Amino acid sequence: MAAQNCLVANDWICWDYVTSRSQELTDATLEHIWITGVSVLIGIAVSVPLALLARRGRHWAAPVLGLTTLLYTIPSLAMFSLLLPVFGLSAALVVTGLVLYSLTILVRNVLAGLEAVPEDVREAARGMGYGPGRLLWQVELPLALPALLAGVRIATVSTVALTTVGSIVGKGGLGNLIAPAVNSSFKAQVLTASVLCVLLALVADLLLLGVQRLLTPWTRAGARPAASPSSSSPSSAASASAPAPAKEA
Repeated sequence: MAAQNCLVANDWICWDYVTSRSQELTDATLEHIWITGVSVLIGIAVSVPLALLARRGRHWAAPVLGLTTLLYTIPSLAMFSLLLPVFGLSAALVVTGLVLYSLTILVRNVLAGLEAVPEDVREAARGMGYGPGRLLWQVELPLALPALLAGVRIATVSTVALTTVGSIVGKGGLGNLIAPAVNSSFKAQVLTASVLCVLLALVADLLLLGVQRLLTPWTRAGARPAASPSSSSPSSAASASAPAPAKEA
């Protein structure tokens, strides 16, 4: 009887709420995943060119890193308000704000990964006829993957949390359930939506950790490949000599 009346009693844990609002919870979760995924993917696409620009020298690094850091200091409500005249009350408003926030993490990690590539590896690649574009895509970016993917993991978890703020324009995924439930003291909805948000962050981080381990096998203890003197690919030789990265975030 207590379980049947948990909605009336306004209990924190209420399975009746989950079953009766399953479609609403599913729709909010899918929207949360979509907004987070799109924001992180666009953030990666924007951060790589910015990191390459910052790598050109101090006169480029200072403004790029300074601007991305400044963007992260803007409160989310103020950020969305500044973007409102351009995008209106739409998902694009939330995605754009989240992309700008993700740049602080992603640009720094991509830049750190690129700068960690040994100079002798670059020289070896140039000596084998690699041009700037081929050097970047086949040598530098693969060796920068550990730092890049570590940044993606941090940015993704951060974006999962920040997506809830999009509820102020009705595009906040699970935040659309949390905000009104807090105002109305609907305990079951607050707890259920919050737990789902935490689970999304944990699952996303674990999946990205698996991707990171799959794409960077040379970073695992005992899995460092031996260098082959007959190797014709500088990226494979570089992988064998790449130093172990810092402890994962």
